[in-house]
Amino acid sequence: MTLDPTLPQNAPERRRSQEMSLERASPPLAVPGYDAERLLGVGAYGEVWVAIERNTGRRVAIKFYSHRRGLDWSLLSREVEKLAFLFADRYVVQLIGVGWESDPPYYVMEYLEQGSLADRLQQGPLAVQEAVDLAREVAIGLVHAHDKGVLHCDLKPANILLDRDCKPRLADFGQSRLSHEQTPALGTLFYMAPEQADLKAVPDARWDVYSLGALIYCMLTGSPPYRTAEAVDQIEQFDSLEQRLAQYRRLIRQSPRPVEHRQVRGIDRALAEIIDRCLEIEPRKRYPNVQAVLSALDARAVQRAMRPLKVLGAVGPAMVLLVVSLFAWRGFSTAISHSAEALAERALESNGFAAQSVARSAAYELERRYEAVERVAGSKEFQEAAAEFVSQPEMRRLLAELSDPGRPDAELGPLREEFRSGNADRQRLQDLFDRLLPPALRPPLVARDEDGEAAAVASWFFVDANGISTVRVPQSGTIGRNYAWRSFFHGDDSDLARDWRPPAGKHVTETKPSAVFRSQASNRWIVAISTPVHREVGGHKEFLGVVALTVEVGKFARLESRGDQFAVLVDARRGEHQGVILSHPLFEKYKDIKLPDHFVDYRVTPAHLQAIEYYRDPLAAAPEGADYRKLWLARREPVNVRGEDIGWWIIVQQGYDRAIGQTLGGLRRQLVLFGLAALVMVLVVVIGLWGLAMRLLRESGPGRFLSNAAGDNSFQPTPRPSGSVPTEFHGAEPRGP
Repeated sequence: MTLDPTLPQNAPERRRSQEMSLERASPPLAVPGYDAERLLGVGAYGEVWVAIERNTGRRVAIKFYSHRRGLDWSLLSREVEKLAFLFADRYVVQLIGVGWESDPPYYVMEYLEQGSLADRLQQGPLAVQEAVDLAREVAIGLVHAHDKGVLHCDLKPANILLDRDCKPRLADFGQSRLSHEQTPALGTLFYMAPEQADLKAVPDARWDVYSLGALIYCMLTGSPPYRTAEAVDQIEQFDSLEQRLAQYRRLIRQSPRPVEHRQVRGIDRALAEIIDRCLEIEPRKRYPNVQAVLSALDARAVQRAMRPLKVLGAVGPAMVLLVVSLFAWRGFSTAISHSAEALAERALESNGFAAQSVARSAAYELERRYEAVERVAGSKEFQEAAAEFVSQPEMRRLLAELSDPGRPDAELGPLREEFRSGNADRQRLQDLFDRLLPPALRPPLVARDEDGEAAAVASWFFVDANGISTVRVPQSGTIGRNYAWRSFFHGDDSDLARDWRPPAGKHVTETKPSAVFRSQASNRWIVAISTPVHREVGGHKEFLGVVALTVEVGKFARLESRGDQFAVLVDARRGEHQGVILSHPLFEKYKDIKLPDHFVDYRVTPAHLQAIEYYRDPLAAAPEGADYRKLWLARREPVNVRGEDIGWWIIVQQGYDRAIGQTLGGLRRQLVLFGLAALVMVLVVVIGLWGLAMRLLRESGPGRFLSNAAGDNSFQPTPRPSGSVPTEFHGAEPRGP
């Protein structure tokens, strides 16, 4: 007889199959009514293609028997014969059409897009319940097939296809036999029963029983029983089929019984015993047919379904104790919870009022600075002086050279020095600018006073229409540098690339705060308040530049300390600094030194920026933030200046435990007495129920009770009436692709 095609291929054969798959560009034959889509696989006798039916658009699988050499047509036609015999069985892949007169011959079957169970097992073993559910569906399919007199004889994961709902279908009936046939059928090594591995064996329903057990074993462990690299090598060392089959039989009979399935997490004793009985080496010790396996699986399901009832009956009194205790605890917890919610709401309301107060204070401080820069920018004297300064031909040339982004620093350095120190006209503009500054907001000699408090204003400066820093108080090396890329100049929410230069009309148009930036000296956050400088010329406004002041943002989030309640300032604007904490009490620990660089990494999340009540402080995750690792009650309030939200939010937060803990402590003590009284009553009821249960058990008799609890675990297959199908095959069921 022809060698069985389902035996495993050796390494050269597998490599050749892969090469053949890569070479295929089109199927060996154009099937009328179908358009080939892609090659699905290549086997010993041919190849399978996925195609689309033109009339309906559905996908089908077409199997071509294109490898004619050594082909036994009677064996190959058997698969189509069995598929036609099992037509319309939902557990079997459906046959759609046959082309035996074609060259090469083919048949068309439905295509199941989920692939095979073997493909699914490549991802790892299945959970116990998933494996049992699939095994039961497969068993039902085998029972249907056996009832129609068809034995599958080659059950394995590759021959089980999964439909859209991941339900199994039996496929590949090339080795199947009818009940009256006496010809042998070889299955796949490590899935076929040992007695099946014999060229003189007569088909038996118990072959499918063994294969079903091996299939369940593989789904749970990822590998069929007995298969190891050493076992495969022992079999493949023989050349002839008879020798390999004999070695396979010897291997199974001499190897220890497989136990890996018993070590799978979640497996129960009943399922392990079902698998063991299916895998019995002696056929007479196995289940007589697949119906018996299905009955055993159903019996196991019934026992598992009854298990909760048995447990409930055994621990009923304890459940009563638990339920009553839960009600008592619920009453206690509800009272505490309602009180905690009321206290938390009151604390949140207080934090909300505080946040509004701090936000108004911050808005007032910002308004003062708005007005200050507008007064300087609105000075006619300064406008005329600035216009005259930048209109000088030599100055225009110098400013243009300083604005050139392509010039290297080696060339810009001397030009900046010339602009800062060697220009009397610039110095006169500098003196005028200094004289116009309001006394209350003049920059001090030092940025922070003896108490570590930030100055009201850190610096003042004017940049011309090209973005060149022209005058600054106090004077510094920044004069002569181009800052058009800064947001205080162009008015966007974020800074741009340093080589960006403004097109005509691209500049700040109203007084507003810039995007925050960090001080190089202290790492603290700085903001610039800027406003445009215009001069009336011939009925239109000429843009001369921008006047701005800088101030440390910590000035704008001050809250009189009350316990652990404090205010935090957060940048909520979109951009690279969104969520950054600009001001926080933790910063005060670093009055005399730079803030750690990593503080910028701890940000308020966008979710908290939208709604914030029960709050986790981001700086609690910092190594220095141990004091803030707790739950906070917080409310936020935006900072509005001149009716516009500038993108800063004040968050006032207060420790949850500090806010409500003291009040709740007294309430808990009062409720403890109620809890103790309830517990005593529950114990009395439980003890009474236990006594009643023991009395009923004694009256019913321990023998009868134990017998009923244990149940009857014997499940014999029900005799079936005689018919056209031999009795030995009743109850076995086929499976579809």
